[in-house]
Amino acid sequence: MMRLDFAAGVIAKADREHPADTVLRERLRAATGISREDGRAVSEAVFAYYRWLEWLTTNVPIQERISKALELERAFRANPASIPDNELKYAVPRWVPDHVAVSPEWLRTLQQAPKLWLRARPGKGRELAERLGDCWSGGEGLVADAIAYLGAEDLFRSEEFHAGQFELQDISSQAVGWVCDPQPGETWWDACAGEGGKTLHLGDLMKGKGLIWASDRAEWRLQKLKRRAARAGMFNYRSALWDGGAKRPTKGTFNGILVDAPCSGIGTWQRNPHARWTTSVEDVKELGALQKELLANAIPALKPGGRLVYSVCTLAREETTEVAEFVTRTVPGLKRLALKNPLQPDAEAADSVWIWPQAADGNGMFICAWQKAG
Repeated sequence: MMRLDFAAGVIAKADREHPADTVLRERLRAATGISREDGRAVSEAVFAYYRWLEWLTTNVPIQERISKALELERAFRANPASIPDNELKYAVPRWVPDHVAVSPEWLRTLQQAPKLWLRARPGKGRELAERLGDCWSGGEGLVADAIAYLGAEDLFRSEEFHAGQFELQDISSQAVGWVCDPQPGETWWDACAGEGGKTLHLGDLMKGKGLIWASDRAEWRLQKLKRRAARAGMFNYRSALWDGGAKRPTKGTFNGILVDAPCSGIGTWQRNPHARWTTSVEDVKELGALQKELLANAIPALKPGGRLVYSVCTLAREETTEVAEFVTRTVPGLKRLALKNPLQPDAEAADSVWIWPQAADGNGMFICAWQKAG
């Protein structure tokens, strides 16, 4: 009962301004007398509640609803067919099918627990997997450094993490770096760097040679990047605030620009089920307009022949194809590039890379790119 009460307390505090995963993390950190096993059980209960929210009756105590969600979760894990296709529509808000290419395969994947992906340093994937144990390697070549961790240890406490041997980074996020394909000696701008996961990946792919500018509108995120870069031993970068406006963080120009733009995060709904119920169609439309503005303000910093890569962890048309078509139609001198999906190397190149959770065992992601004339 203690676990159910704790989970109920988290759910009671969670709302649009206070995401459930943040509330959960803060309350577990502040709690006393809770074992790691209890913490995992509470986390599972909170996330199950939001996955199965639309299957739950509302006229019973919250603890009973959480217990029912856990029951549905166990039944689904034992037999995914226990939920018929015609019921899967309850996994997402009713507005979603008008804006996302919904399929039973995607909805069924949303109801599964996500994998935890690590990014090893270049060429060290297999070695890292052997050291950590309970790991599964993503494949051959570059993808071999993408490791799915299947164990239950707190990796933030591991010797390998503190030695900078890996970063926690979803495989779809890693695919963005592989599409960028930055070369040693080039100059790149990670325009919406956040806490720097993709900045660090670009640095590794450039073998520490060349220069990366990382910018974000929040200083605290750039401070986290600074700490992560120090742990990883990455020094070929500069960071600066950028609010997304016409005044860029540096007057320099770049061989490549990555705009991993703020988005509705629909592609992360498997990992973050609470966000399904706090994201609105108005968010999708507003973010689509913001993404166009960010791209327009970043494009002038491209060198002739330079590449612009646009990525978002969402699947809504207003934030993906409509943004890409707007840029292609309105910005002269940019050529849309054909891209290979690094997670499906045998597939033909296309004008966009769509990564769906059911195909990648990771977040949903949209990626496209252009090259500047000259």
